[in-house]
Amino acid sequence: MESSNPKDGSDIPACDADNDIIAFFGKIATVGLADFNNLLTFLLVDLTMKFGFYTLGCKTNQYETQAMERFLTEKGHEIVPFDQVCDGYIINTCSVTAVADKKNRAVIRRCRRDNPEAVIGVCGCYCQHAPEDVRKLGVDVIGGSGGRQVFVEQMLQALENRSHLECLDNALRRREFEVLPAGGLEERTRAMLKVQDGCVNFCTYCIIPYTRGPIRSAPVELAVEQAQDLARRGYREIVVTGIEIASWGADLPGKPQVTGLIEAICQAVPQLRVRLGSLEPRIVTEEFCRRLAALPNLCHQFHLSMQSGCDTVLQRMKRKYDTARYYESVCLLNQYFPDCAITTDMIVAFPGETEEEFAQSLSFIQKCGFADMHIFPYSRRPGTPADKMPGQHSNATKEARSRAAIAVAEQMCRQFRQNLIGSVQEVLFEEKSGQYYTGHASNYVKVYAPGENLHNQLRPVRILEIWEDGVRGEIVEG
Repeated sequence: MESSNPKDGSDIPACDADNDIIAFFGKIATVGLADFNNLLTFLLVDLTMKFGFYTLGCKTNQYETQAMERFLTEKGHEIVPFDQVCDGYIINTCSVTAVADKKNRAVIRRCRRDNPEAVIGVCGCYCQHAPEDVRKLGVDVIGGSGGRQVFVEQMLQALENRSHLECLDNALRRREFEVLPAGGLEERTRAMLKVQDGCVNFCTYCIIPYTRGPIRSAPVELAVEQAQDLARRGYREIVVTGIEIASWGADLPGKPQVTGLIEAICQAVPQLRVRLGSLEPRIVTEEFCRRLAALPNLCHQFHLSMQSGCDTVLQRMKRKYDTARYYESVCLLNQYFPDCAITTDMIVAFPGETEEEFAQSLSFIQKCGFADMHIFPYSRRPGTPADKMPGQHSNATKEARSRAAIAVAEQMCRQFRQNLIGSVQEVLFEEKSGQYYTGHASNYVKVYAPGENLHNQLRPVRILEIWEDGVRGEIVEG
């Protein structure tokens, strides 16, 4: 049957699909062949796909997760909580202990079980250290502890064609600092600013030098530029982080000290609070404290890496200080920052640790009077010298010593919070929690206070009492 429509189709109105096709071929005519693949990818990949992130481990991992979130949101995608239905899930792993590896596997397995049709990508130190284990878990994209932008692009590619992709390198051969965008989702109050990567300490219990590679530092100019960008985007606090920020500058011309970097960042963003990541005690000198005490926006919380409070254990760990040098750092910080919180990490039941050595550690942490501590039972890590040391402890011993150390740590933490009662603390409020808003003081104590619409505001709060996992107070008006 002959169609009633004119054969030339001139009277047929163009539908949206027709217009899209015309626009598509018009676009092809205006771009070079080299750009065609990018255009095609743009058209094929849904620009409103949802991604969920799960981050394990250190603040550097948190920073790198925020960078990947920015890569995705800048391409038009949406970041949602990890427990929501997503097109893609990204798990950023930690491998600092065998326990961390176990957590990685549990999260990956649960994610795959609950989301059989989704694309799952896994990156981070666990993939760098044990990619063969990750491959067995049914993931779609595997990335290491570097190359975050390539990893994100491979996630998008896997979503497009359901391919299995990997981007792994040899971390020990890395020489360049990977520049990533600082900050993540805009509704957050605090952003990480990574200024350093890698470690060459090779402590006997640690796998990180093998998964992160040698020291690479961000130039001062880059760190300042990123800090200023975070200020423009509305963040109120920056956490300066890295794998070992005390080593910042060791690979740069002239080998500058991290003190100058901290000054440059604080002075570039005087309206923001600046918080430091973990510090090695050997960099805390009289000059370090004097110069930092002159920075009004520096947060008075210092996480001073310890691991053990016994000299013979520190020697077996190959730490670069003894308890005398460590305590000197504690005293200097308390002298120049009288209201500061000093926090630390401690490993218990290290191979060969005797009851006497453990008792020395407990006595030492009480002498230091830490505001908070993270207590870890020693976890064997194949490939490290400590794994082959004699005197490996049973799980029962590890658990008993952990309980004893945690009891002392909790007592010190409670005393530190008790000492805050009656003081006025500047609090950066973050989120609503029941009838209160919660935030953190400069010393990183969690503060509960009544109020409305306090998100991302800095307000003075008078501390009234110890409350749950922090303290409770009231906002000082006027």
